[in-house]
Amino acid sequence: MIKEKIKDLENLTKYLTPKDVEIISNAISFSQNAHHNQLRQSGEPFIIHPIEVAKILTTIKLDSSAIAAGLLHDTIEDTNISLKDITNNFGDQISELVQGLTKISKFSLKINKQKLGENYRKLILASTKDLRVILIKLADRLHNMRTISFIKDEGKKINISMETLEIFAPIAQRLGMKEWQDELEDLSFQSINTDARKSIIDRLSYLNAKDENIIDEIRYELKKNFLSEDINCKIDGRIKSAYSIWNKIKNKNISFEQLSDIMAFRVITNSTRECYKCLGIIHRKYQYIPGRFKDFISSPKSNGYRALHTTVMGPKNKKIEIQFRSNVMNQIADYGVAAHWKYKDPKKIKEKDTKEYKWMHELVDLMNLSLNQDELIENSKINVFNDEIYVFTPKGDLIELPTNATPIDFAYAIHTQVGDKCVGVKINEKLQPLKTILKNGDQIEIITSEESQPSPLWERFAVTSKVKSQIRRFFRSKKRDEYIIFGKEILNSFFNKENYDLNESTLIKIKNEYNLSDIDDLYEMIGEGRVTALAVIKKVYPEFNYKNSKKFEIQSKNPIRLKGLTAGMSYHLAGCCSPIKGDTIVGIVTAGIGVAVHTIDCETLSSYSDHPERWLNISWDSSSQNPILSNSRIGVVLKNQPGSLGKVTTVIAKNNGNISNINFTIRKTDFFEIIIDIEVRDANHLKNIIAALRLVAEVSTLERIKG
Repeated sequence: MIKEKIKDLENLTKYLTPKDVEIISNAISFSQNAHHNQLRQSGEPFIIHPIEVAKILTTIKLDSSAIAAGLLHDTIEDTNISLKDITNNFGDQISELVQGLTKISKFSLKINKQKLGENYRKLILASTKDLRVILIKLADRLHNMRTISFIKDEGKKINISMETLEIFAPIAQRLGMKEWQDELEDLSFQSINTDARKSIIDRLSYLNAKDENIIDEIRYELKKNFLSEDINCKIDGRIKSAYSIWNKIKNKNISFEQLSDIMAFRVITNSTRECYKCLGIIHRKYQYIPGRFKDFISSPKSNGYRALHTTVMGPKNKKIEIQFRSNVMNQIADYGVAAHWKYKDPKKIKEKDTKEYKWMHELVDLMNLSLNQDELIENSKINVFNDEIYVFTPKGDLIELPTNATPIDFAYAIHTQVGDKCVGVKINEKLQPLKTILKNGDQIEIITSEESQPSPLWERFAVTSKVKSQIRRFFRSKKRDEYIIFGKEILNSFFNKENYDLNESTLIKIKNEYNLSDIDDLYEMIGEGRVTALAVIKKVYPEFNYKNSKKFEIQSKNPIRLKGLTAGMSYHLAGCCSPIKGDTIVGIVTAGIGVAVHTIDCETLSSYSDHPERWLNISWDSSSQNPILSNSRIGVVLKNQPGSLGKVTTVIAKNNGNISNINFTIRKTDFFEIIIDIEVRDANHLKNIIAALRLVAEVSTLERIKG
């Protein structure tokens, strides 16, 4: 079996020079000796894995150094081979690639809230030195996902799949490597939510059985239209992947029946001119769906993707999505950065203004600006990169922003000071609210005032992570003085009460114990609730014994823990929006009551927009090992058929939701409406349950009820 695999790899490397092939042959022998007698969980020899990784790398025509590194990537971690051995046998370039891959493996990217952001930073940093590191790592993960069924531990299998969805599939997407992205997502989805994937595939199979030849029939109709205009092009048609359908159901709050574009067609032409000509033919022949046309040729995506997208009511009266690409565009769409690889020189990413790689440098900068672990995790997630829109300054300069961006995002994209001093906006020369969603081609003029400052409400409608970080940082800076005063009072009061003198020498000792250069830093931590006065006195005077310290703990009937509250503050979850763990939240301080916790999109918050001093930057505390269940409510309109309610309750149970109450609000002969209270771990748990319920044929409509 090993000989056959090696022969396959040799056949796939024929695009390389004889000297390059010899390097790969030496790497195969070296890796085979290093992994001698090692087996994978599937029972096959370990050497099969690096060979398969190398084969994947040949599909994107990588150079011999990268393929050799793919063959050697596990040797340092899993055998007695040292980095010096790699250098002596294969030189510095291959050695550096293997070292980069080993560093990533050491900081295993586990889905762990305390490690994800930091480890992800290391992955991106490694990639900015040589992009081949990340391509080899993606190939390694792709083969591991292809063989994940051999892992017996279900928990481990799900963790690896979650990690793939959180980290590796989005990186493949960001690099424009669509084929790898699709396979990574589907293999992960199969492990994480087998029932949902099977349900979608069953529904697709049912539709296909009803209209067995629909893809070929539509392709034939489209081809006939183009040939009538003397255009000879290639047309591919497919049903969209189960994972992309699941995502639309989950994130767009729609049912399976509401999905309008399950079928997608790709028209591959010989030139850019033919792309536009084919688009014109389709729009003349079929009714265009407004708002569904995108021109990524004149305004390419930041990963280099170029194409025309449209959705029409096409042949057979079916709503279809069509993409128009030239041959070159299609190559880049499938293989992204690897499609224009330079073989002779290592692909170093040095130019910060090179469009394909600018996002990596911006991401590293953004992560370095993160002030805490939670913010680092949020900023490090690649899903901040949505489809872009392009708007103009009054002088005609083009600014690229993510979809759903608002004037706040635009203002900070110009300059931080413009954002901080923003008071209004003119869109296409008309005054508009700052929360207006910008559209392609808008001309934006920001109105500023020296007396102005950011509003805490801006975080609700800003979509750029960098902007949200800057807004939070502004309010943290503003509150620092308040926390210092508050913390100083707490510490003085506690020391006086316990008859300890808080003099200059004691303060110096405290600074040394906490390794601080400024005592105000400690006061700030105490004022914020990150450090207690009791902890300080015990640090300085270890013999101190405080028997009644329990009365200084937070007194709250609510068992859910929050970050950002000062010790002693009571709080309650606001009934108007019923936040659950995972929702983005904010605290509103109310005299005599404590802190009301609201979701960031709660309508009630608008009444506090003129009182930024009452806003608290709080978040859920994820350090607790035992997840606490929260009650959440959904409204379901269900077809009145035998067994329909049973299907709903079964799906909720399968997704680990616990029904605490069911209330029938409306009963009709053909449908009934019910309200279901479900105990869930967090917002993502609820989203998964809702998405799974949308796949139940008997469910007509479904929504989360807040309040």
